[in-house]
Amino acid sequence: MLIQQILLKILHTFQQERTVSAAYHLLKGKRSGQTIHDVGLFNLYSYFGLLPKLARHKFDEHIDLMFAKSIIIIEENGFYTMTEQGKQLASQPVPLSFDGWHYRGNEHVFYGRLSLIIQSLSHQLHHKKAFIPIEKNEQTQQWVRQFLVRHHYQNGLLQQAIYTEMTASLSEIAIEENMKDILMYRLTGYNEPGFTWQQLAFGYNMQEMDVQLHYISALHTWLNELYREKTKYPILNEIMQNIRVEVVLTASANSTAQLYRAGRTLEEISHIRRLKMSTIEDHIVELAMNEPNFSIEPFVTSEEQKQILDAVEDYDTKRLKTLKELMPQLSYFQLRLTLAKGATPT
Repeated sequence: MLIQQILLKILHTFQQERTVSAAYHLLKGKRSGQTIHDVGLFNLYSYFGLLPKLARHKFDEHIDLMFAKSIIIIEENGFYTMTEQGKQLASQPVPLSFDGWHYRGNEHVFYGRLSLIIQSLSHQLHHKKAFIPIEKNEQTQQWVRQFLVRHHYQNGLLQQAIYTEMTASLSEIAIEENMKDILMYRLTGYNEPGFTWQQLAFGYNMQEMDVQLHYISALHTWLNELYREKTKYPILNEIMQNIRVEVVLTASANSTAQLYRAGRTLEEISHIRRLKMSTIEDHIVELAMNEPNFSIEPFVTSEEQKQILDAVEDYDTKRLKTLKELMPQLSYFQLRLTLAKGATPT
């Protein structure tokens, strides 16, 4: 199963220095300092927030299956060891590409808007004003109403414009045709209901979650094409308004960053924001990870940075506890800052 390949890739990349729960938080897109730090430290941007609605029991089922197959060994404290079979399987490339860092589940909002627009236009074409909307979210319904009115949908020009942009943009992306088909089969029109996940899974002889992952990968690829070629696809770019995450810092980290840039010390920021010093340090680590020009030398000297990076290479570990034992004179904050500095999303 594709989901197990992804889990194996994440666990293998963690180098057995995190618990299995860290993989769950990564896929869910948890906005904690530790998870954000792990994303950058282990260069796992593509999988961040990939499955924001993933239930813990579903995640545990896949972990249990890998344990039963002797792919991984679970320790009592939640840590794990990968068997030789597990390492071999993890070395195989994941057949799909993702861009979780820039979308974090928002791709479903885009598709919800698009689906309701197409359903509305299809019914309008057949002079049917009343229908049960495929998209139940009230915010999405309100957004679509405003979009349709703004584009004078009743004159019939919008249908052709969307069709032209969809056809042109989908022809430009290098993914398998069946992935494009999955995107189209999910759409609903007049007297043409979209396929359910169960129907698609049966039709493609896949597990249901694997079909969903193909769909997400296709959506990410499509959205990136639309983002790159904004002027070629103006209507679709309007539909993807506020979908792509461009502000890489969390809102709280951004507030801390503004105070830091204004010359405030970490102690002052902690007092002003009424947050623990550890939380402010999390924000500075997040800042170091996401801004290439951010200097960490006020906190860690270049000599200390070299000492840390040499230890990482010599002992082949990024585990903070191990590095702290090797360099007790340095704080965990200094260690985390140094490890985070080289991590920059693409």
